[in-house]
Amino acid sequence: MALSQRYRLLAPVALMGAAALVLAGCAEGGGEGGGDGGGDAKTTVRISGGITGGEADALNESFAQFTEDTGIKVEYTGDKSFEGNIVTKVTGGDAPDIAIVPQPGLLKTLVETGKVLPASEAVESAVDENWSPDWKKYGTFDDTFYAAPMLANLKGYVWYSPKQFAEWGVEVPKTWDEMIALTDKIVETTGGPAWCAGFASDAASGWPGTDWVEDLVLRQAGPEVYDQWVAGDVKFTDPQIKSAFDAVGEILLNPEYVNAGYGDVKSINSTAFGDVAAAVASGDCALTHQASFLSANFLDVQTADGATPEVAPDGDVYAFLTPGYTEGELQVEGGGEFVAAFSDDESTQEVLEFMASPEFADARVKLGGVISANKNADPSLASSEFLQEAMTTLQDETTVFRFDASDLMPSTVGSGSFWKGMVDWIDGKDTETVLSDIQAGYEN
Repeated sequence: MALSQRYRLLAPVALMGAAALVLAGCAEGGGEGGGDGGGDAKTTVRISGGITGGEADALNESFAQFTEDTGIKVEYTGDKSFEGNIVTKVTGGDAPDIAIVPQPGLLKTLVETGKVLPASEAVESAVDENWSPDWKKYGTFDDTFYAAPMLANLKGYVWYSPKQFAEWGVEVPKTWDEMIALTDKIVETTGGPAWCAGFASDAASGWPGTDWVEDLVLRQAGPEVYDQWVAGDVKFTDPQIKSAFDAVGEILLNPEYVNAGYGDVKSINSTAFGDVAAAVASGDCALTHQASFLSANFLDVQTADGATPEVAPDGDVYAFLTPGYTEGELQVEGGGEFVAAFSDDESTQEVLEFMASPEFADARVKLGGVISANKNADPSLASSEFLQEAMTTLQDETTVFRFDASDLMPSTVGSGSFWKGMVDWIDGKDTETVLSDIQAGYEN
């Protein structure tokens, strides 16, 4: 599922001031951009993407020092329907100078229009210096590098209450089996379900379930099988994929384990994915599986004493990465955006080079709510201890990282039959039929 789609459904991170609004409204002269721009510089560079609300303000503010240094104004405009509109705009001659694309699959579609320009040598050198080869690979098609990574997120976190864990005398699990034992302990102690989950996300309902399955494919079958599955060489009906569904079902289909604070198993489909933050903060739910960006939702809920929950190892809420089957292995999936260019004028190229730099990553990260996989960015600038840890994990060369599988699959599957299949599965359809139905998405 696309990062920007998830972000725009989250409560905006209200950390930005008037400077962002000034930048957002200061397009002056030479701002037509887009299309086949020539080599001449211009005053304003237009950027489009699916990031909206307070995060759009923060993105504009990230260019403040760049504008002061270069005189080039950057105008970012967020579009809630970006994924559905950008291809039409590009093919219709109304491309922005730069597009921030949240899915490698969508980026591939844009590249296939012939309108995306290959990255310059300067941008490619910056990516080689600042990102892992895997991140560069996601912006490369037919051996041509097009788009630098921008921001990132880590998935597969389990959110919990450190205070409750201390009260119950339990610890963060180090393996999958320990996590199941922890679940049983919480059920025994509280007399109710330990987990809560929400799959509701309007037209995108079901995507939180795909994240669960992707985590388990990566942890059970390993990165090579994960890559083969993404490529379509390992089918959904393969026993290795069914095994991942079975492991997830051990939690999500178990009425003794879910859906704390909301109802039975089927209530997962009617619970909004972001609402689980409030249930964890209130203590109604002990465990929920969600990405790093759930931290933003805790800014919009209150604890029993009316305060905003403290996200800290000894605070009201915190998170640990879903453990693997072998202690010490760190295999994670995540998402992020990529920066694609449709104009080759001098100003646009300067903006692209800046966006590939650790200086841009630092400027945006320190404004709060996000992280970057740029290896030379400073994780200490992240706005919470949690985000600092997440960013350090992303930067660690020993971390086995894979991009969200559904974002890499054809849209008829990744954002089609896979999403729908997760909803059907929670509603009671048997696993074998669900897997066959998802695989059929490749034929559409």
